[in-house]
Amino acid sequence: MSMKKFFLSVCAAVACAGAVAAGAQPNIILVLVDDLGWGDMNLPQGTPKVEGTPCIDMPRLAEMAQTGLVLQRHYTAAPVCAPARASLFGGMHQGVTEVIRNNNFDAALENSHTLATVLKGAGYATALVGKWGIGGGNESGGTPETAAAWPTKRGFDFFFGYHNHLAGHRHYPKEESNADPDTHRNAVWENEKMLTDELDNCYTTDLFTARAKKWIVDHRATKPEQPFFLALTLTAPHARLGIPSGPYPAGGGLKGGVQWTGVPGKMINTATSGPWDSFIYPAYANNSQWKQYAQKRFGNGAQWAITAAERHATMVTRVDDAMGDLLQLCRDLQIDRNTFVVFTSDNGPHNEPGAVGGFAGHPAPAQNPAFFRSYGPHNGIKRDTWDGGLRVPCVVWGPGIVKSGSTSFPSQFHDWMATFADMAGVPVPMRSTGVSLLPLLRGEEDKQPFGTIYSEYNFGGGMAWYGDYADNKRNRPRGEQQVIYFRDQDGRFLKAIRTGIKTGQEDFEIYDTEKDPAETQNLAAGMPEMQEQLRAAVLQNRRAFGYAHDRAAGRRNNGISGARSYDKLLIPANTPAETAPGLVMRRVQSSCAWVPEFSTLPGAAEATATVVADPAAETLPAGSITEFKGYVHVPQDGNHWQFYLTLDAVPGSKAFLRMHRFPLVDADFNYTPGITATSTTVPNAEEITAEAVSIQAVRGVPLKAGLHEITLTVVQGASAPGKLKLEWKKGHGPHDKTAVPTEAYKH
Repeated sequence: MSMKKFFLSVCAAVACAGAVAAGAQPNIILVLVDDLGWGDMNLPQGTPKVEGTPCIDMPRLAEMAQTGLVLQRHYTAAPVCAPARASLFGGMHQGVTEVIRNNNFDAALENSHTLATVLKGAGYATALVGKWGIGGGNESGGTPETAAAWPTKRGFDFFFGYHNHLAGHRHYPKEESNADPDTHRNAVWENEKMLTDELDNCYTTDLFTARAKKWIVDHRATKPEQPFFLALTLTAPHARLGIPSGPYPAGGGLKGGVQWTGVPGKMINTATSGPWDSFIYPAYANNSQWKQYAQKRFGNGAQWAITAAERHATMVTRVDDAMGDLLQLCRDLQIDRNTFVVFTSDNGPHNEPGAVGGFAGHPAPAQNPAFFRSYGPHNGIKRDTWDGGLRVPCVVWGPGIVKSGSTSFPSQFHDWMATFADMAGVPVPMRSTGVSLLPLLRGEEDKQPFGTIYSEYNFGGGMAWYGDYADNKRNRPRGEQQVIYFRDQDGRFLKAIRTGIKTGQEDFEIYDTEKDPAETQNLAAGMPEMQEQLRAAVLQNRRAFGYAHDRAAGRRNNGISGARSYDKLLIPANTPAETAPGLVMRRVQSSCAWVPEFSTLPGAAEATATVVADPAAETLPAGSITEFKGYVHVPQDGNHWQFYLTLDAVPGSKAFLRMHRFPLVDADFNYTPGITATSTTVPNAEEITAEAVSIQAVRGVPLKAGLHEITLTVVQGASAPGKLKLEWKKGHGPHDKTAVPTEAYKH
């Protein structure tokens, strides 16, 4: 099978469909919970349990699933929160994320397009309520003054919640121990004001849900014509197993459920429902069947397992209550027919007590994902790239938008940027590595392009030892882990994975995760021809950056740890059957606030394709968007090829250059026309020092000699025509860069 055919659909994009209904931009609500396992879900659409395994009550999510769509193979970007959130909000998978990788908690999200900036650019009001954890400032700290990526600096009009990730381990901000060295509080912020001292007995699931409801109600009262985007990022069921203070208030929506009162000391209506951290849902308290199950399965550890299970189940059902409350609000406001809701989790289930010990009368056992088989029929948990750690619950709802049912079509976090842009009726940023899932959501699976499912992550130690894990998973070492999906000749979506990577030349294991969710039947021996293609594919889907110190990250050298053992492997060239000189050019007269994926532009399908000898020789008309597509011939193998892109100083001009399926030069967000953008630019980072280079940083792009696929898109400013200049050089020496020669371009 040719490499071209093998990954033909990876770069496919859905043409911009406009708004979901004519003239209507849907409201978008993204609910992200923390460490909820795929197997924790109790839905009618098939989250199979081993017979006798207890289940958690979630009637509201079950109802949401019945009237919505369950994405059975939806993947997080990484099996831990910070990189997963960075990829979700930044719209880029971990192979092309520059700053937040591995366990770089509280580093600053790159200063570029986010879900919020894209939707704000489409006319949406934007709000983040809950945990952020990717804002910069000190690790486990940061303030509006010290954090480079405070939510309101990344496209959100409104922010309420925890900025630092460790505070997000606390479910009672005022009562639990301090997690913030800067403010000496578990700092809960409303924009730039800290409110912790006013939040007596506020359980965070209730607190964040109530504040989110308040924001929606206020927005609808003041600007009912403006669509909104709300990211509600709950902290449950992560970390210390904190439980609410009383039952969830009856009803839901405008008049019932949790309510924001705004009264200091009684900020939400559940603040006075009982002592903090005291309420177990009745169905879980002293459950005799659970006791029998725990004694049989966990022996001497039964009591701790039951204590953890009661608390974990209570946290999850509380989230279920909150979801029902939120959807009822949409019905009460009569916006349910034009509101799209995504419910998902940042990674697989955890087995850790969090950073908070127990308090008197408030036990804090480690969560035991084996009790509910929170990993489901899979193997792995948080920090594993097996499906138990990467495959996450995902239910989408939108009565006027989504066709109900269930799908096993694979998708990943970075697809939401393309999907939300498509729904909002704006082009998808070229920087995004995702594809729009709108055809899938509409029930048109045959029209859904297969995007990139890719993850890389490094963590020491080994997997857990659970009795129901497969023999090839118990205590298995982790180390450098890498995953990529592909579609074989039979149409199956197959997962290729390797762990403990030392050189990048190791073979992949291959699994059919639809028929073999536990990943026990390695198919690699039956398809030996795939190994070379897979090794090439992962290099063409990712790139190494100069992992510089993030100046906004405070005490931790966030970003330095992003280096991989395979960063310096030369990226293979393409091998097209035949080529001709020049690049294929398409153009539309249009404008866009960012460099778009050309095929998502209105009029792109009708644009005439012509062949041009050299993009630098072309005059770009004022108010145009031009795409150049083809190959560039790299004359020599080299570990440090560098590229330079300069546009004429015409206000509003911007460009983006992609090689294979990774960003090569980004002259888009905050680009100043007339300035040269390079392939070594790292947002939010200091220049890479000689010491950093000598240790592990990589500058430039390692390329094999030959033809490398490129796509260059230029948005030309409306005031004047202009030209571009594309230059390169090999290595770090003092020699000057030179223009890419005309004879290097092929199509």
